[in-house]
Amino acid sequence: MYTNQIALISQSGQITSSEVSKISAAIQKQITRDFTPIWNIKSSIDAFEKLEDVPAGYWPIIIKDDIGYDGAAGIHLDKNGQPYALVQAGQLTPLTCSHECLEMLVDPFGSRLISSDSIIEEQGRVNYLLEVCDPSESERFGYSVNGILLSDFYTPNYFDPIPSKSVRYSFTDSIKKPKQVLKDGYLSWMIPETNEWWQAVFFGTTIDFRNLGVLERKSSQSWREKIDTITIEPNRKIAKRVLSKNKKVESKNLFASLIIENSSNSWAKNLQEDIGNVINSTKNI
Repeated sequence: MYTNQIALISQSGQITSSEVSKISAAIQKQITRDFTPIWNIKSSIDAFEKLEDVPAGYWPIIIKDDIGYDGAAGIHLDKNGQPYALVQAGQLTPLTCSHECLEMLVDPFGSRLISSDSIIEEQGRVNYLLEVCDPSESERFGYSVNGILLSDFYTPNYFDPIPSKSVRYSFTDSIKKPKQVLKDGYLSWMIPETNEWWQAVFFGTTIDFRNLGVLERKSSQSWREKIDTITIEPNRKIAKRVLSKNKKVESKNLFASLIIENSSNSWAKNLQEDIGNVINSTKNI
């Protein structure tokens, strides 16, 4: 079984290197103990001080103070078509990092669709966007790993045609039946015949069904990125309440003069430019 490699980096003064290491360790335990046995996907996640330190082949999750809007911005693809995720620093940073990591592992390129009957009966068969954390993404359905709150996630049985009492639909067992959307969660799908996108969102007191219409996306944009940028759910509003700022002092690298810029540095520079473009374009939406 191939092992995917995730890198976790903070470019925020609010999230220290020590905190990044703790978040990374908690997510690694979640992956190994909880996620891999259910999804049969192996991964390692490692904390890095700087983006420039990340070896080639890793998929980065980058924590920043400002990513263009609140929360997280789904899966992005860099200039080489490789995935990365952006997370806004805030009170729910560990939960959001867990969310982005698990969704990246199940669907690295952010556009995987699963065919199943629509929860709106008259629509028939539709294609659901595979986002394993969205229907139960609220912190109330998360769970603690190493004392850190991480995200719940649904199982492959989530799209089963009929419910069964013996089946587990999400890791915490918060989801009780196929295609259920819990409070503060949502589910997205596309009707193949018309290319219209729909959502079931549970942001108020009841579930609302939204017709998003036919969506246009850039060639380098994943469906997850497109959907997430037009879906402002409560968790992203909560994430805006960022932690109190800490001064972060960069330690001097005594061997800096011996390090020659390599392919990782060039890759990091290109990715930084790409992130800047993403943030600027998101702000203009």
